[in-house]
Amino acid sequence: MAGPSLRLDSREQELVLEMVEVLGSSLNLGEVLEQAYGLMARLLPTDCAAMCVSQPELPGGYDWVVTRMPETFVTHYAELSAVDFVRQAVVHQPNIVLRDSEMVAPRALERTELYQRCHDIGFPMEHVMSVLLDPRGDWHGGLTLYRERQRPFSDKDRALLQRLTPMLVSTVRNCRLFGQESRRADLLDTLFHHQGGECIVLAPPAREVMRTAHATALLERWFSPLERGPGGLPLALLAPLAALAGTPGLETPPPDAWRREGRDMDLGVTYVPLPADLMGRRHWALVLRETPHATPVPEAWREKLTPREVEVVAGVLRGWDNQLIAEDLHCSLGTVKKHLQHVFDKLGVSSRAALLHHASRKR
Repeated sequence: MAGPSLRLDSREQELVLEMVEVLGSSLNLGEVLEQAYGLMARLLPTDCAAMCVSQPELPGGYDWVVTRMPETFVTHYAELSAVDFVRQAVVHQPNIVLRDSEMVAPRALERTELYQRCHDIGFPMEHVMSVLLDPRGDWHGGLTLYRERQRPFSDKDRALLQRLTPMLVSTVRNCRLFGQESRRADLLDTLFHHQGGECIVLAPPAREVMRTAHATALLERWFSPLERGPGGLPLALLAPLAALAGTPGLETPPPDAWRREGRDMDLGVTYVPLPADLMGRRHWALVLRETPHATPVPEAWREKLTPREVEVVAGVLRGWDNQLIAEDLHCSLGTVKKHLQHVFDKLGVSSRAALLHHASRKR
C-alpha cells in the first residue's frame, strides 16, 4: 500500500483498505464522504474538519459535504473566505497536501487575519492541513483538517493524506459525473413506468428529448391539430416552459398542473423538474394522466370534513392513488394518508372501496 516514504502499521493499513472500499461504495457524495471521514479521523486525529465542493467560477457557492466545525465558522465563511490563506495556498497547488507551515512564514500563523478572526468567533485554530481536490472538471473539492492544540501535523500525517488524495479526487469526480446521471436515469425510469400515465421530456422552451410509446396517441386524442405546434406538442403545455427558458436557476419552482375536462374523462398534466444533465441543462418531464369523471363528494360529507379532507376524498373518487393526490395537493404522501384516515374515522368507513361504494349510493 505505502511508498518508501510512508510506513503504515497493520491497523493503519486496514483503515486505508476500508477507506478504499467505502469511497467506491456509492455515487452519493455526501454519504460516501461521511463514512470515509469516520475512518480518516482514526488515521489523522483532528479537532475539526471541513469538506466542501464548489464550482471554480463561483467561489462563494460552497456545498459543505462534511462539517466537523463550529457552526459559527460555516455561517461566517463567506466573509472569512477573503482572508483565508489556506484556500489561497492550495488553489495554486491542486492535489498537493499543504500544512500551515508551508502556507505562511514560520511563526506567522498567529499574525494572519484568518487566525485572529477565527479566534474572535470562538474557533481557536492552531494548526491546519489542507488539499484542493481537483478532478479537472467543472467542480473541485477542498478538504481541510484543523487542530486546536499545540500539536502540528507531522510529516507522516502529510504523507498519509497525500496517499489518500488520488482516491478522494476520484470520488469527487465519479459522484459528480455519474451520480447525477444515475439520479436522472432512476427518475426517468420511475416516470416512464408510472402506471396509467404517459411522459414527455422537454428542454425549455420546446425541444423534445424523448416520449413514452403512447404519448402521441394521447396528445392527438386531447388536442386538435390547430392546438399543436411543431412536433405535435400542444402550445398550451409549452407556454409555461417558455416562461422558464430565461431562468437558469436550478431551484425554479415547477409550473402549476394543467387540466382539461372531457365528456367522460379528464386529462391532467404535471410538470416534474429533472436533475440537470452533465452540461448543467435543466429538463422537464410532462406526466400526462387520463382519469374518469369523478363521483361528486356528497353534500352530507362536506359538512363533516375539513376543506382539505374534502379535496382528498375528491381525489379518491376520481380514482387517483395517494401519490397522485399528494402531487395534486402539493403535500407529502404521509399527509394524504393521515387525512384519509381521518376521513374514514369521521364517515365510519374502513377502506377506499367502502368510501367509493357509499359515495355512489348517495348520488
